[in-house]
Amino acid sequence: MKKQLLLTFGILLSVQSIAQTDNTVMEIDGKKVSKSEFLQIYLKNNNDPKYDKQSLDDYMELFKKFKLKVAEAETLGYDTIPKLKKELAGYRKQLSQPYLIDSTKNSALVKQAYDRMKNEVHAAHILIKVAENASPEDTLAAYNRIMALKKRIENGEDFATVAKSKNGSDDPSVIRNGGDLGYFTAFQMVYPFEEAAYNTPVGKISNPVRTKFGYHIIKVIDTRPARGTIKVAHIMVATGKDASAEELDAAHKKIDEIYNKLQAGESFEKLASEFSDDAQTAEKGGELQLFGTGTTTRMVPEFEEAAFALKANGDISKPIQTAYGFHIIKRLDLTPLRSFDELKKEIQNKVNKDERSNVTQQSFIEKLKKSYTFKDDYSKTSKWFVQNIDTNYFKGNWNANGLKSNSTMFTLDNKNFTQKQFADYLQKNYRNFRNMDSKSLVQKQYNAWQNSEILAYEENKLDTKYPEFKALMQEYHDGILLYEIMSDKVWNKAIRDTSGLKAFFEGHNDNYKWGKRYDAYVYECLNENIAKQVATMLQSDTISSRTVINAINKDSELNLRVRTGKFEVESTPYLKGRDLKKGVNPIYAYDGKYYIVKVDEILEPGEKTLTEAKGAATSDYQNYLEKEWLTEIAKKHPIIVHERVLYSLGK
Repeated sequence: MKKQLLLTFGILLSVQSIAQTDNTVMEIDGKKVSKSEFLQIYLKNNNDPKYDKQSLDDYMELFKKFKLKVAEAETLGYDTIPKLKKELAGYRKQLSQPYLIDSTKNSALVKQAYDRMKNEVHAAHILIKVAENASPEDTLAAYNRIMALKKRIENGEDFATVAKSKNGSDDPSVIRNGGDLGYFTAFQMVYPFEEAAYNTPVGKISNPVRTKFGYHIIKVIDTRPARGTIKVAHIMVATGKDASAEELDAAHKKIDEIYNKLQAGESFEKLASEFSDDAQTAEKGGELQLFGTGTTTRMVPEFEEAAFALKANGDISKPIQTAYGFHIIKRLDLTPLRSFDELKKEIQNKVNKDERSNVTQQSFIEKLKKSYTFKDDYSKTSKWFVQNIDTNYFKGNWNANGLKSNSTMFTLDNKNFTQKQFADYLQKNYRNFRNMDSKSLVQKQYNAWQNSEILAYEENKLDTKYPEFKALMQEYHDGILLYEIMSDKVWNKAIRDTSGLKAFFEGHNDNYKWGKRYDAYVYECLNENIAKQVATMLQSDTISSRTVINAINKDSELNLRVRTGKFEVESTPYLKGRDLKKGVNPIYAYDGKYYIVKVDEILEPGEKTLTEAKGAATSDYQNYLEKEWLTEIAKKHPIIVHERVLYSLGK
């Protein structure tokens, strides 16, 4: 979490993105930060920017601390640490992707995806597995097999029967579903499969389509308009995946009791708060995130179907069961598919991540070839590789020691890419080509190598071609260094330095104290009558809380809840302001419930041990270490703030 926050802070604190053409607002180690750069950063960090002296001074102090930490990291050589260089290279690879695609083609695919999201396709399929790098013989065998199955269906046999027959579909779920995949929309299947499904008429069967899984034939059963997005609340009674029959019965009984209360007019939100086992939503009346078409949130099918079956806002479902337990669902709002403008960014991200990106990238490569005067000599330079690839290649034992020439295989922007470079690529990328003939393998590997080299060539030019990319890379660079040096100098140091933490705690132990506490059993009762029954049972000193629970909850799991432990009075709402005595205390009401508290011990205010205060003490010690460290490095990295320029911001 800290790393994420620091990376975010690093992104916001870019100081490299604007040319140094205006007045200097600050210098550190002689490096200048311009007024326009600082203003850009200031505006990013302030939705409601103020330009008074106090606001600018306060922000400058934060900025100076950030710059000091990055400067110290660079001085100590953090930017040369291999793992950090590798991490930054990974970020560079991610950030460069939007610059290495055909933007026109990409925009068309984004629009296509949105148009498809307007409808959902109900389809079934038959799969014949074949590896992506299968030999021509294996590929042909798989193709012939899928075509034979297609012909059987075209001759009148039932699709599901053929799918489940001997030598039918290789999809393991076929026994259960006969190949039926239900309804889906854009991005929910691999792109070639989606393409075939959306281009096959209802009732028809597609031609074989190749995906990374093998060959498919697809029968389109139906299409329907997208159902849009829905917001619901739920009450959940959880069951573990290995729940016993007895536990399932108890959960079923509990959800039915809650449902009966809803039918009697009790508040859904109140019951969710009291009884739902979904801790993340219970305090919000059970409210869940939006889900449905165009969202990233997905629910299990049983839940989605029950939710979308509700006809009007406020309608409540009967209890349903999923793998997570039992649910009652309340519809809060239903919204049609959001507009293209609202979804464009989300769709763009998905397009960039799935197989569509291959389409846009290949188109981009073809454009680069034209702009950089590409020349290919594959036909003349590939023969040695085809003749010398043998079975050792598939084991990773092949080498190109026999290659005596180093001819140019292709040229890009007057730069030559040679046979020995290709040989190095072949030696490093030998996996997943078993059983492929040498001619097909060399051609496939050559295409992959050529594409990677062309993209790498263009990627190396991004810093000079796109100032915003250069700025973004600087931001990630600073964020990575900041996180690493803070880990070493502050966060991890505070955790490892047990003697230092102990000394700090002992010097500040007045800051770590318990308030008054009760070591107690708290019986939370549904109503006053139940509370009276519990009070009667607790008159026996030997009765256990489990015995009380079993007796009171015999007819309803909602009657009684028991908590036990040491409770700090001031931070426990139902105990705050109560002057309880040792033993069983009288019944009292709080927030619609009735409480009986059996106090085993009254713990008066006192100092915490280091173990009890370790979390808070460690955090405070980290703050102390950071402050001391900043004082130290401020002496090493002189900073000059040009106040006249700083206070002119906003003018």
